[in-house]
Amino acid sequence: MDRPEFYRFHQGEKTLPFAPEEYEARLARLRQDMEVEGIGAAVLTSMHNIAYHSGFLYCAFGRPYALVVTATESVVISAGIDAAQPWRRAHGDAITYTDWQRDNYWRAVRAVTGTGAVIGVEADHLTLAQKARLEAFLAPAETRDIAPATMLRRMHKSPAEIALIRAGAETADIGGHAIREAIALGAREIDVAMAGRDAMELEIARRFPEAEYRDTWVWFQSGINTDGAHNPVTARRLERGDILSLNTFPMISGYYTALERTLFAAEVDAASLAIWEANVATHDYGMSLLKPGASCSGVTQAINAFLAERDLLQYRTFGYGHSFGVLSHYYGREAGLELREDIDTVLEPGMVISMEPMLTIPEGQPGAGGYREHDILILTEDGAENITGYPYGPEFNVVG
Repeated sequence: MDRPEFYRFHQGEKTLPFAPEEYEARLARLRQDMEVEGIGAAVLTSMHNIAYHSGFLYCAFGRPYALVVTATESVVISAGIDAAQPWRRAHGDAITYTDWQRDNYWRAVRAVTGTGAVIGVEADHLTLAQKARLEAFLAPAETRDIAPATMLRRMHKSPAEIALIRAGAETADIGGHAIREAIALGAREIDVAMAGRDAMELEIARRFPEAEYRDTWVWFQSGINTDGAHNPVTARRLERGDILSLNTFPMISGYYTALERTLFAAEVDAASLAIWEANVATHDYGMSLLKPGASCSGVTQAINAFLAERDLLQYRTFGYGHSFGVLSHYYGREAGLELREDIDTVLEPGMVISMEPMLTIPEGQPGAGGYREHDILILTEDGAENITGYPYGPEFNVVG
């Protein structure tokens, strides 16, 4: 049998998260950036950039993937194990590479790029090993990092993206209310988390009947397990007076949204209430600062001063917010739009950002635990719209 190095396997109907015009607009902006940088072909390799520009979200499992974009073509390069699914879920063309000999992936990429071109790469994603193979197979005149330019593009959301993010925020609220209903003394963290996850997955399936369903998850933490924002769920059972942390993360076609809230089981002591109310005040103050013209570093410094006045700044452990879009807990990051001291990006209409102050009081001190509130805001022409609906603060969130 004459086994091919790569081939096209196209069957079924294309089903995408957005209309074809959305992807054409994204590709047009990418091609503008390529022209400015003198790039003949972009070889995008990250999950977030491939999904953003094509709609296809790959499952690597140790295999390389790419979206190759030239002035006239947009081609997903995928592994044979996926059959025609990448073509059905991608805008543009798709080529499948075989695994009967090493580096058929790069032979498929070369079939689109040719050799000797200036190649755009994601320097923050391409490994040293794959960079060496790229040099060997594509013999580029030069490689240029296109990752920063693509990140800037992703930071500004289209109306279609904002509509999807709104649906995600509403779904996160549904998960939050399901979690609140499931909280009971003696319940395990995992039991409560599953209630929220199931409610969100059912809602996503209702709203988006043609989507792919994966990666929606919940972190529900209690007691000492609240000290870190991303601590995994355990089988710890809830006890009276426990501090609780609710974190819902619905994933719709690769788009991440989130809801995060502090709660207490049945009762809250005076020391904990004081810290909680201080974090809520910080949250309110932080949201009031999010408006066009404000810089990420400026917002951060203002919140730092707010906490320092209350002798609480030493309990802050990370930034106050971040962008939303094609990202998850294992792919994607629009690092240029985070509320940190070292990021000077100026907020603009169409950006989407969270406000999520967290204070972690060490074990053994009054009010010990991690306090966190998290809302999603869309920057408008003259301010910001909060699209998170689940209430925050003690009045609603002492439960059980």
